[in-house]
Amino acid sequence: MATDTEATLRDLLERRILLLDGAMGTMIQRRRLDEAAFRGERFRDHPRDLRGDNDLLVLTQPAVIAEIHAAYLEAGSDLIETNTFNATRIAQADYGLEAVVPELNRAAARLARAAADRFTERDPSRPRFVAGALGPLNKSLSMSPDVSDPGYRAVTFAEVREAYAEQVRALLEGGVDLLLAETVFDTLNLKACIVAVEEVFEALGRRVPLMISGTVVDRSGRILSGQTLEAFYATVRHARPLTIGLNCAFGAREIRPFLQELAAVAQVPVTLYPNAGLPNAFGEFDEDPATTAGLLRAFAEDGLVNVLGGCCGTTPDHIRAIAAAVAGVAPRGRPAARAPAWLAGLEPLTVPPDAPFVMVGERTNVAGSKKFADLIRGGDYAAAVGVALEQVRGGANVIDVNFDDAMLDSEAAMRRFLALVGSEPEIARVPVMIDSSRWSAILGGLESVQGKPVVNSLSLK
Repeated sequence: MATDTEATLRDLLERRILLLDGAMGTMIQRRRLDEAAFRGERFRDHPRDLRGDNDLLVLTQPAVIAEIHAAYLEAGSDLIETNTFNATRIAQADYGLEAVVPELNRAAARLARAAADRFTERDPSRPRFVAGALGPLNKSLSMSPDVSDPGYRAVTFAEVREAYAEQVRALLEGGVDLLLAETVFDTLNLKACIVAVEEVFEALGRRVPLMISGTVVDRSGRILSGQTLEAFYATVRHARPLTIGLNCAFGAREIRPFLQELAAVAQVPVTLYPNAGLPNAFGEFDEDPATTAGLLRAFAEDGLVNVLGGCCGTTPDHIRAIAAAVAGVAPRGRPAARAPAWLAGLEPLTVPPDAPFVMVGERTNVAGSKKFADLIRGGDYAAAVGVALEQVRGGANVIDVNFDDAMLDSEAAMRRFLALVGSEPEIARVPVMIDSSRWSAILGGLESVQGKPVVNSLSLK
């Protein structure tokens, strides 16, 4: 059921282009805060360096963060983000500050809430909203940090889910209107985040809208973990996001083809908040507000966007220029509905209603291939992955994986095999069919696949 806030936002999204804020880091860097400023009195004797932990400033320099929020609201932002991009226990472990994560998020939400409410009170006809920022984490569920072991992961699905759940609960306690999972580079991390969000909603008995924003890393138009943008959207559309979009990575000039790709398939409003151009030799962003605004106006006139803002290098001046540039330009409409069967590996697989068949490779099933079963029982997972590769090269649109065997730990085998498959782009490009009569193996498979799989189970109830 839609909340009053969600209903208001959906109505606004139908009527005009909404404005997000711009970069937080850029504005913090302008203050040239030193180590002592980051520490404040409370963390004066903390054993690790804290300069660069921007999230901590909501506790040690709250006035600085409040002033930045106010500057963006003054410039015309309809939505401002909490200063919580790295406010999870996984990210804060770098600073030894896991214990203060709930407090960080509550404080950040309250700072943004106070600023937004002040501007809403000033002009009730122009409500302002607070988005709880959920960053992408500094660890990946889909990629190994160890080149010698492609099946290794530095974090588990449960750890990511629990970290996000802690953050989400605290942001909601602090009073955010909605959540924004942003700069997504690994869709499996995002899926763990979505599970966490849903679990917290269920526990609290209330919901807020969820916005999602991915980031492409090169001119191939894929996110870092390898998914195309269509596959990315197909994978997460079950979360019924308020918006889907792109941020960071490129400036507006370079991001157009990727925005067009996403806008062509998204059945929800589209967001875009790019960097202020590409970084220069010193890692700084030189694109001026007028240039950014002109490029974003062209996107709006072409019917590609519903929400605009800025990422790295953008300032309140950029947001003010964007607001002026798109004033009166109609927001993007929605494309026609897609076919009901829309699966994804690293690439999408659309199965229209009149499709004669889908080729399912079943040689990666211990019940369907003695060769595969012998390899798995013998622990030769590298050769077993080779069987999957043969299936894909032979034309399989989907690979069926099953490890139901009395001699196997089916869950462990499922997780290990799919982690290895996920590190082989030629195989991972196709969707997976998770095939098992054991719930633990099904769950293990779902927690190991970043795309949108099929579940095949005789015992699923």
